[in-house]
Amino acid sequence: MEVTTTQYNYCDLIQIKGRVDSYTAPRLSDAFNEIMALGRHKIILDLTEVSYVSSAGLRVLIDVQKACRRHAQSQLVLANVPPRVYETLELAGFVPLFKVFDQLESAIDHFRQIGSPEQ
Repeated sequence: MEVTTTQYNYCDLIQIKGRVDSYTAPRLSDAFNEIMALGRHKIILDLTEVSYVSSAGLRVLIDVQKACRRHAQSQLVLANVPPRVYETLELAGFVPLFKVFDQLESAIDHFRQIGSPEQ
């Protein structure tokens, strides 16, 4: 799995490629933790190139969402969720817990409309 992070004025973006399973989930968790350690809790996860998410990956997403929501107007949102990954989220009952955007630009605009960056 490859992880890329990008910092924007209003949010942070994590893009991943490959599978999120029990072997790779700790690396994803580390990427989220590095961002949140900076006091930034408005995060977009771009899943365009993700082929599979295991229960370990789902656990990371839930933990991050809980951590983000402790801060005003902050959350983890998902962008470009492939159908197979969306089915996994749906089967786990996680779809209502996340805002899901079909395009990365829409997810970025979501945070831009909320207001100024956290600092």
